[in-house]
Amino acid sequence: MLLNRDITFTYLGHSTVLIESTDGKRILIDPWTTGNPACPEIWKSSSAIGHLDLILVTHIHNDHVGDLEVIAAANRETPVIGIYEACTWMGTKGITHTLPMNKGGSQSVVGVRITMTQAIHSSSFQEADGRVIYGGEAAGYILDFANGFTVYVAGDTALFGDMSLIKELYHPDLALLPIGDNFTMGPREAAYAVRLLGVRHVIPIHYRTFPLLTGTSEAFETCLHELQSSDPTLVAVSVHALEPGQTLR
Repeated sequence: MLLNRDITFTYLGHSTVLIESTDGKRILIDPWTTGNPACPEIWKSSSAIGHLDLILVTHIHNDHVGDLEVIAAANRETPVIGIYEACTWMGTKGITHTLPMNKGGSQSVVGVRITMTQAIHSSSFQEADGRVIYGGEAAGYILDFANGFTVYVAGDTALFGDMSLIKELYHPDLALLPIGDNFTMGPREAAYAVRLLGVRHVIPIHYRTFPLLTGTSEAFETCLHELQSSDPTLVAVSVHALEPGQTLR
């Protein structure tokens, strides 16, 4: 199945993804590059990331916002979206151009309708001195682009039944789904998430970065095939298991 040709996705490893549309809008999700062992060296500087029109933060664990401060400083006028408490924490880091929101709310930014969704996960940031800062709750996002293409950014999450409501309300075309297990859904749960969401395209994220993340794209595809074999009504799904640095067009 062909992807929407007006939007590209560059996977930078772990959960960091750069989305670009043909009208020039560049959206970065969960900026973690310099300390990210999966991120290619060429992408580890803010200059390599370049100009951004929007930054989305699903939660403030260090492996999701480790480079937020530096990248936001290089894009001072670029809005950063996160849950309210996370945006309050960002303010302590000198990031003042935030657009806080909470679950169930929507706002339109740079021509994209953004809705914050549920995610079942924790959220905190460990400072250099060992202090742990509360970051509100983890969240996901629906990105509804002007051309009608809709993306579900799950963030770090467990499987939850209300993903079926995300299908009913927003009809996502593509989902960024964690499959690494241990800290998020594993391959089996992610396969069930695909069934609940009804998406036709999936980019696996949050896997292979550390030994504890044991889920693989091969196991994910196997679980999907098993589900499809038992339920022939399920739609065909394209799994785009991108290598870090690779772009899906």
